[in-house]
Amino acid sequence: MEITGKIIAVLPERGGTSKTGNEWKMQEYVIETHEQYPRKVCFNVFGSDKIAQFNIQAGEELTVSFDINAREYNGRWFNDIRAWRVERGTAPAAAPADIPEIKVAKVDFSAENDPNDLPF
Repeated sequence: MEITGKIIAVLPERGGTSKTGNEWKMQEYVIETHEQYPRKVCFNVFGSDKIAQFNIQAGEELTVSFDINAREYNGRWFNDIRAWRVERGTAPAAAPADIPEIKVAKVDFSAENDPNDLPF
């Protein structure tokens, strides 16, 4: 899946140690779309190498490819939106220029015309 928009928030990096003793890091970001009714989506980047590679900054226009997965914890379910690719330089589609006025010829429907006169 993909989403295109502007990064409006960069949340603090989080990290810890897994049960197996491996270090991990994760950072979350909020992106806002450029639709008529903008949507905000919070996604994460997992791994210090990916965080450094993507180097996402607030205010950037990005297209983010992501996977969605859900997990259960203590009887509750949580969605995980994890980015796996980030592309820069994808600005929203430009708004259409002023639409030119279309002129339509007026049709005369006055009583002068014969009602039995067919146009074909």
